[in-house]
Amino acid sequence: MVLWRSVAVVAVCLATACDSSAARPADPSAGATTPSTAQATASATTTKAASPAVPATGGSGYSPALSTRLVTTDALPAGFTVEGIATTMPRDAGDQRPAADVPCSDMIPLLSGRRLTGTPSAMAAVTVSHDAEPGWPWVANEVLRTYADDGARRAMTDLRTFVGRCPTVVASSGDRYRYAVSPGPRLGDDSVHLSSHTSGAETLEWDSILVRTGTALVVVHEEGNRPGGDRHLTQLAEAALRTYQATGS
Repeated sequence: MVLWRSVAVVAVCLATACDSSAARPADPSAGATTPSTAQATASATTTKAASPAVPATGGSGYSPALSTRLVTTDALPAGFTVEGIATTMPRDAGDQRPAADVPCSDMIPLLSGRRLTGTPSAMAAVTVSHDAEPGWPWVANEVLRTYADDGARRAMTDLRTFVGRCPTVVASSGDRYRYAVSPGPRLGDDSVHLSSHTSGAETLEWDSILVRTGTALVVVHEEGNRPGGDRHLTQLAEAALRTYQATGS
């Protein structure tokens, strides 16, 4: 896996422009389903930049109303910057679950938590960076999903089941993926920490925290970071949940 570093950019750009000259390596586990975008800053400034405005319109699956409930730079601790709001959202997996004979290598998007079972009524996503270390900014995404039924609960149950079935996967490329679920930080009505590591030329971390609050899911994914960024992921999850709850009607 080749690493391109001078500025970091989430590799799958489904929202506004991604015009940076170098990109963070794509997560093969996400396929084309990662609702992420944005260019990440290489260093923090003493004054926080304003969060980007919520686009009034977008492509398939875009919800401007739900996008107003995404985390903002002002809601985050020092060092974090909100980079860009996704304006095209891929569909989740729906109600069909993988059959028992489906190879684990075909389930990687579901195992990574980038694609969930169920059908959300709306989705929204934003990219966030943190000036963790010079030349290697920590990058993550927040994804909001709301449901008209108990889809949030079922999605988390399914994720736990899938990871229990396929904790280790070897892809056709030879890269090895390792997954594990553990109780997340005590947030919302239920939470889980999904540990996801990719081992190839270098080991990278793609951990996620999923928080269920009522009929919604607040999910944060880190994007191909060096191991050890869990503290940033927890801070982002806490701020994202606070923002979602504070902006509800």
